[in-house]
Amino acid sequence: MTDAAAPPVVAVRGLTKSFDGRKVVDDVALTVAEGEIAGFLGPNGSGKTTCIRMICGLLTPDAGEGEVLGLDVRRDQRQIRRQVGYMTQRFSFYEDLTIEENLVFVAGLYGLPRQAVADTLADLGLTSRKRQLAASLSGGWKQRLALAACIMHKPRLLLLDEPTAGVDPKARRQFWDEIHARAAEGMTVLVSTHYMDEAERCHRINYIAYGRLVASGTTQEVIDNAGLVTLLVEAERPGVLATHLRKAPGVEQVEPFGTALHVTGTDRAALMAALAAENVEGRPAETSLEDVFIRLMDQSKDNMR
Repeated sequence: MTDAAAPPVVAVRGLTKSFDGRKVVDDVALTVAEGEIAGFLGPNGSGKTTCIRMICGLLTPDAGEGEVLGLDVRRDQRQIRRQVGYMTQRFSFYEDLTIEENLVFVAGLYGLPRQAVADTLADLGLTSRKRQLAASLSGGWKQRLALAACIMHKPRLLLLDEPTAGVDPKARRQFWDEIHARAAEGMTVLVSTHYMDEAERCHRINYIAYGRLVASGTTQEVIDNAGLVTLLVEAERPGVLATHLRKAPGVEQVEPFGTALHVTGTDRAALMAALAAENVEGRPAETSLEDVFIRLMDQSKDNMR
């Protein structure tokens, strides 16, 4: 990451957006530093995509203000769009064109020279495949092509909306290696995801539930602030034990891990009492980001009801 004293690349406050009378985004404030990889977490339908579209100038907020790349998020949407790269959930390219032809098309939209295409092909390891039709690519290579199209004009801010959906673990890891390489060069990244392992790869995470930002910080800060206690319980019949524990006072979550259970709540004494009532013992375990994710969902009010 670059100097923390530099002005933030994203600094928005009170972002609000409604559709058909329902608030999809409700008073969201978000700050992302230069060179930072910021994770945007939340369940499907939580408002992540709507937030991203307001930040990149594709949607006008109903309320709220702020700056993106030093530009006004309401007045300077056109200028913002020229300086960001936005990779949507659906890869947007022509499947009947080759990798190179797709990038030539994108270069034309930005007024870039042909050399920019060759440089981007080399940068993303696509040169040897440049004449391959986009339709014939695997999910991982389609993802790489989409990323190439997003960064060819060298944006200062890269917005990624669930970019690794539908790709295999190896391709996901390689994609994240690319993202961290860009951030090390000074590019700022805001990525939405509901994969916990991906969230843990971010410098900071922001959790949005039903349109409201409910947690923000490093992964460890978010876990610590949740105030959860987790105990690991070994059991011969974990399924039966889990059924009983889920009904016990103070037990918020019971999740199986092989033949063991992770039992989670905010009151250690209540958890210990629940285990004692079942004649089992537990030992301390680390609370996971997924445990926090589920608790934040349970605590949040559904704005679609």
